[in-house]
Amino acid sequence: MHDHIVKSYDDEQKRLLNETLRMGEMAAAQLEAALDVVQRRDDKAAERIIANDEAIDALEHEVSHDVMKLALRGPMARDLREILAAIRIAADIERIGDLAANVAKRSRALNLAPPLPHIAGLHALGTLAVQQVRDALAAYRDSDIEQAQRVRARDAEIDIAYTGLFRELLTYMMEDARSITGCTHLLFMAKNMERVGDHATNIAENVWFLVKGDEPLPPREKRDESISTRA
Repeated sequence: MHDHIVKSYDDEQKRLLNETLRMGEMAAAQLEAALDVVQRRDDKAAERIIANDEAIDALEHEVSHDVMKLALRGPMARDLREILAAIRIAADIERIGDLAANVAKRSRALNLAPPLPHIAGLHALGTLAVQQVRDALAAYRDSDIEQAQRVRARDAEIDIAYTGLFRELLTYMMEDARSITGCTHLLFMAKNMERVGDHATNIAENVWFLVKGDEPLPPREKRDESISTRA
């Protein structure tokens, strides 16, 4: 009977992990699709991305339900960390899905303006952010704190890329007032990608918590704080 209970609990933990990872991959795929529709100026594809956000929200509800079932089983300290980490990570993934949907929504407005050369810069920034998400999810899957630390360290690269694109867009708007509307949409999209990087870092930090508990996180490179204006 005891072995059956332990196996049942282990199966539920695996289900929780797999659900969270599936949710994370859906969010990463949504991000890639959103970046693609910006480049292709495809309104119909953008609408599909916006509609797909509901699937990520539904998965978060499933994760929350499974977390509650595990919590009621009287878990030990490590198990409690797994439960808490899953709740936090699912919340970050849900926000990543929201940010992808936001980019898709704004792409429809951007399509009303003439094409801008800075879309390539947004795509480069978004590609960095998507990779961060996937690497953070891999660290969670494998309980790999070294991988999690690499994700944390690379967050500075996203901040620097965001700052560079922010300045380019501001300069372009000052040089050509006709570009202000389109550049403003791109600024918001760029900010969304920078925030995706922050959520990936949160996931990585929860991997550290999962493995190390309350042991302090090692210091990491200071973020680029050379601009204070936020899009």
